[in-house]
Amino acid sequence: MDDEKLLAILFNRDFDTFREEFLSLHPYDQAQFFEKIDPEMRQIIFEYLSPKEMAEIFQSIELDDDEYEPFLKEMENTYAADMLSEMYADNAVDVLNELGKDQVASYLTIMDNESAQEIKDLLHYEEYTAGSIMTTEYVVIPENSTARSAMTILRNAAPEAETIYYIFVVNEENKLTGVVSLRDLIICDEDTLIRSIMNERVVSVSVSEDQEEVARMIKDYNFLAVPVVDFQNHLLGIITVDDILDVLEEEANDDYSKLAAVSEMDTFDKGPLTAAKKRLPWLIILLFLGMITANLMGIFEKTLDQVAILAVFIPLIAGMAGNSGTQALAVAVRGIATGDIEEQSKMKLLIREAGTGLITGLVCGVVVVAIVYFWQHQLLLGLLVGAAIFGSIFVATLAGSFVPLLIHRMNIDPAVASGPFITTLNDIISILIYLGLASMFLTQL
Repeated sequence: MDDEKLLAILFNRDFDTFREEFLSLHPYDQAQFFEKIDPEMRQIIFEYLSPKEMAEIFQSIELDDDEYEPFLKEMENTYAADMLSEMYADNAVDVLNELGKDQVASYLTIMDNESAQEIKDLLHYEEYTAGSIMTTEYVVIPENSTARSAMTILRNAAPEAETIYYIFVVNEENKLTGVVSLRDLIICDEDTLIRSIMNERVVSVSVSEDQEEVARMIKDYNFLAVPVVDFQNHLLGIITVDDILDVLEEEANDDYSKLAAVSEMDTFDKGPLTAAKKRLPWLIILLFLGMITANLMGIFEKTLDQVAILAVFIPLIAGMAGNSGTQALAVAVRGIATGDIEEQSKMKLLIREAGTGLITGLVCGVVVVAIVYFWQHQLLLGLLVGAAIFGSIFVATLAGSFVPLLIHRMNIDPAVASGPFITTLNDIISILIYLGLASMFLTQL
């Protein structure tokens, strides 16, 4: 059923038909419909759906961080609290992390004690760590259990668990000792001890591990879930692949925003004022860097006055330097993000990029010498522009790979070495090289 027909049923207040048609949709489609309609129509949905049914929708809805609060404010506090308590704890924490402390405290007070405590336990973990994205709804069995008792535990825990494909095994101290797949549990004899069929080589992550590292591990090992432990190997929770997909999207958007010199991801549905607020911080920084470029032009004013043709090639040289620097930057940032660049391979990358800069700079320089000579019939001018392009491309390529490595070494996201930042930096370098060489050979031009 399309959205217009569903909206008409809702508008006519046909309770039974709406519930039948709406609940037959996939939760993602329910969430899409819920997000599109106006607040007045959503108020009717709150009357027609239980908090548990709304929790399923809210877990599938795709909202920006600053959009959760307005949606929750449309609900009565009790309804919102009940809905949050019906969500998986890690998803509820993701929502609550975007709210003010007073609002969080209000919802936790209304919730049932068990749900509130479970959410509180997750809220204190630092954001962007394994602890902040793990869930505590999983299946765990003692290692001295039999397969029969394990199946009983599984049947009881499965309705609330996020995944049942991996069943984690703990000892009496709740320390992680192994993992059993659902397949192995089903096919083994009922009297088989779990410790005899479990896999003891369990790959786990620390609760304080960065979420990007967790995402990389799950991708490398093709896991559906990974256990989270403390420093004493106590099992605290698990991270499922669906949460990692959210992390990958979030990190990709974050890196893309920084590479575009935007403080946060700028989407088309935002107003001009919001978009401007996100773009202005970097633009102002780049403005001040641009003033350095303008000041350099002033320093070499006499050189430009005496040989005006020099000014024609400034955009060309600056543009080539910016392009080559951005190419090197993309390679370095991607290598850091994917983990391909390790400590021992950083020098290898720099040597490779230096070689690449020499080759590309030499080829571009020779081409420019030929073009300028046939255009202006001045070999010395062509050699000057060619040498400037050669030097600018070489330095820009090296800077494009070195700067993100240096920033990463300082424990700062290398994506902040954004394209516009590198481009502006290389503008300064290229103008220094070009006009510096021109000043040295001014009398011969």
